[in-house]
Amino acid sequence: MKLTFCWAAKIVTWSCYYIETWSTKFLVDCGMFQWPKDIGRLNYEPFLFDPKTIDFVLLTHAHIDHCGLIPKLYKQGFAGKIYATKATIDLCGIMLEDSAQIQEKNIEDENRRRAKQGQAPRFPMYTVEEAIQCMKLFSPIAYTKTLKLNENIQAKFNDAGHILWSENIELFITENWTKKKLVFSGDIGQRDTPIIQDPTIIQEADYLFIESTYGDRKHEDSAGKEELLVKYITETYKKWGKLLIPSFSVERTQELLYFFNIIIKEGKFPAEKIFLDSPLSIKATEIFKKHTEIFDEETRKKYPDAFDFPQLECTASVQDSMKLNTYTDPCIIIAGNGMCTAGRITHHLRHGLWDKKNTLLFVWYQAEGTLGRYILESEKKVRMMGLEIDVNAEIQKINGFSGHADADQLLRRAKGFTKAPTKTFIVHGEWAAQTAFKSKLEEIGFTCEIPSMKEQVEL
Repeated sequence: MKLTFCWAAKIVTWSCYYIETWSTKFLVDCGMFQWPKDIGRLNYEPFLFDPKTIDFVLLTHAHIDHCGLIPKLYKQGFAGKIYATKATIDLCGIMLEDSAQIQEKNIEDENRRRAKQGQAPRFPMYTVEEAIQCMKLFSPIAYTKTLKLNENIQAKFNDAGHILWSENIELFITENWTKKKLVFSGDIGQRDTPIIQDPTIIQEADYLFIESTYGDRKHEDSAGKEELLVKYITETYKKWGKLLIPSFSVERTQELLYFFNIIIKEGKFPAEKIFLDSPLSIKATEIFKKHTEIFDEETRKKYPDAFDFPQLECTASVQDSMKLNTYTDPCIIIAGNGMCTAGRITHHLRHGLWDKKNTLLFVWYQAEGTLGRYILESEKKVRMMGLEIDVNAEIQKINGFSGHADADQLLRRAKGFTKAPTKTFIVHGEWAAQTAFKSKLEEIGFTCEIPSMKEQVEL
């Protein structure tokens, strides 16, 4: 069989693997890249395969960098099934529609500029209607149940512990009377993360495809993240400022709300409002409430109302969001998107980044080339929305909220194998993280390769 690393090679996002056997062609993930703009344009390039010939798609989870090009795949003729867990399908429904809305709005703005310059209009990769229509291709699967895809291919989905019902995939392929097992890690979560279950340990594989986002570092503050959150809340409140938190809508926002609930119940929270200023986050939180049966045991028993408390106010409308720019009391604003590349957080940064009373708190990974990364790397001025903004607000970061396992946790997962795979491919990471993780794996006897984008391998 042949596997092509379409994307997610030597880069953090944009996951897509194209697998060809003698009788079948299929994908694991079909993700979109969003940052920076020069690489994001690659989303518009033709696929490395003919979508009409793809038999099915296996999806690890609902983050846009893993599912965001599925409507484009559908638009260009794919008509097979997309296999994912029920909660992943529910989340994809809102994520893909939101992605389409952003594209339509961006293209509308761009075409106004192009019209003034006498240039031809451009078109979005896919429309809202196409995002809605592609959902009819999704087919729900259950954890740990073996799914027979055809006479020669079977798959088993296990909990990756990254977001609600995220999956790693065990794939069993028989070719030339020989069965080979491929394991795709998806994005691997941390152990003991609230709400979601711990990642499943897999013990055997012929070929392992493992993410490496934090392959070169540890989450030093994981144990004390609640205390750090209280510290930054309190300090910003004392300055009578706003605590601005860029938000990833799925899982990280819900984990933050979970900790805010705990802090409030413990009497550590000041008398201020928490504004959830993200329509997508609000919708995602409702889906989490719908799937409490898959929460971890502690959340189900201790915090059944994890996302409901009086201090929380959801600002779904644009008008309510705009009012926050003139809100004069101290408050916390959780707004999309998580890397400050678009969405409502950019407006709050425009109006609040210059003010030393405010704090900008990053609680997740900031990819290379994003506005969030520039700010985090101590830029004193940033250009955004056509303006140059002074960075006077206090900039803080808590690594412990990351949805990705750190280097030690990734290594612990690798040590769970009873014997090293024949070959391990290190994907979904920046070069420094990948090379550091490769060295750690080779020290325990793994044979590793860091593939390049569009590289093909025979398995």
